[in-house]
Amino acid sequence: MKKHGKKYLEAAKLIDATQFYTPQEAVALVKKTAYTKFDGTVELHLKMGVDVKQADQMVRGITLLPHGTGKSIRIAVFAEGEGERIAREAGADIVGGDDLIKQIEGGWLEFDITVAVPQMMAKVGRLGKILGTRGLMPSPKAGTIVPPDQLPRLLKELRQGRVEFRTDKTGNIHTIIGKTGFSEEQLLANLTAMLDAIVRAKPAAAKGQYIKKAVLTSTMGPAIRLDPNEIANIRSVAA
Repeated sequence: MKKHGKKYLEAAKLIDATQFYTPQEAVALVKKTAYTKFDGTVELHLKMGVDVKQADQMVRGITLLPHGTGKSIRIAVFAEGEGERIAREAGADIVGGDDLIKQIEGGWLEFDITVAVPQMMAKVGRLGKILGTRGLMPSPKAGTIVPPDQLPRLLKELRQGRVEFRTDKTGNIHTIIGKTGFSEEQLLANLTAMLDAIVRAKPAAAKGQYIKKAVLTSTMGPAIRLDPNEIANIRSVAA
């Protein structure tokens, strides 16, 4: 059984493990129970009522958090020629074609997200085994394959807090909604935006209870349970 430190145990005393909390109560508690000396990440964990073995029940989508993630990201763009020029002017951290592909094949992975123009995907495809397993492969579903003229918009959104979410192999969604240093209002707005996007992404083939369990937590902090029934109706709040 995992042993927790004194600070964790003190923080856990502020939470009733048998109680469901409203989103407003949860964001207040996640700030009160954050005890790390650094600005921790606030995470949302969901157990979904979908069968991920069925392709038509996968939950996946994108949302733009109103107050960003609080995290600095390094963006790599696969582009050449005019696309490379546009990407550099738009503020990409790394831009390249064959040279960048060779770097990655050699084990270099100093970036957090990748973007590609369509013309590069025939070459980028061979990085599937490297980038795919790390969730770093550009894809149409993630909206990270765009024509050169759309690169400025996409890179701006990524900097502002564009977040992709999707179910993993066990039918869970793990995502971030900000930092513990954010205000309660900022965290609530981000949480509402994320939950709203997940509710709207419900597959037509999904049956029964869509969200079975929802937990909000901070880095190394205790779990705060959200009421699945209440957040299933979060759309009306966010709309």
